[in-house]
Amino acid sequence: MPNKSPFITAAILLTASAASAGGDHAADMHDAVQSPAVADKVAAFDILAAHAHRKGNTVTFHMTTNGTAGSDTPAATGAVGGSDVWSYVWPTSLDPSAVGFEGGTGILAMAATSHPDFDDTPLFDENGDGDPSNDGLEWHSHWVVLTPTEACGPGALAVRDIPEGSNPKLPATWPGFPIFLDSPGFTPLFDGPEISVNAGFASDVDLAGVAYDGVTAALRVNANIHSPLLCVTDVFDVASGDLSLPGVLK
Repeated sequence: MPNKSPFITAAILLTASAASAGGDHAADMHDAVQSPAVADKVAAFDILAAHAHRKGNTVTFHMTTNGTAGSDTPAATGAVGGSDVWSYVWPTSLDPSAVGFEGGTGILAMAATSHPDFDDTPLFDENGDGDPSNDGLEWHSHWVVLTPTEACGPGALAVRDIPEGSNPKLPATWPGFPIFLDSPGFTPLFDGPEISVNAGFASDVDLAGVAYDGVTAALRVNANIHSPLLCVTDVFDVASGDLSLPGVLK
């Protein structure tokens, strides 16, 4: 193959660089839920934009942060009770039945989480070491159903508990925890300030006009590992500022 001129090579590299810069981050989307940078927030959880869009029955949830998304993870405590969960969350207007939970039970949200003290994805080996039970620190995805839970504090949310003796409808990939939590195995992807999760839905789920928002938050496992099991303890940022779900899935 003949050698290219250095000018042509440079042009190709510049074009490739521009393409990789992408224009496909949440912050590049004209209909994203925009959020101003805040200097005193942890940059990796300071939301600049949250967005969701669909292609067929696959929805891409993504978020642009003011730092390197996924770069910060919680410190291990050495015990499950009292341990922390850090998360990127996209609350939606979808009914929980859309992904296999009992219907009418709360706010269905996609979440990408990291928590070094326990593993709640028993079907998946995120770190590829042959052991699917030691991957909690690796960022992974969940569907969660959130409900107002005064036991977590005034106005606080929690992942909905499953009371002993009850038998609600749950997704096939429910990991066995007594809460409305699913581990669907959608891998979070990172690109500098951007985190994205591609989530698949059954073909009969109506995705038209679904509302969404973006949140970064910390949750904590109850010290007694008892009801409520998993409380939202610290909201780092909310893209809309008021959890009004102003985004519309298109």
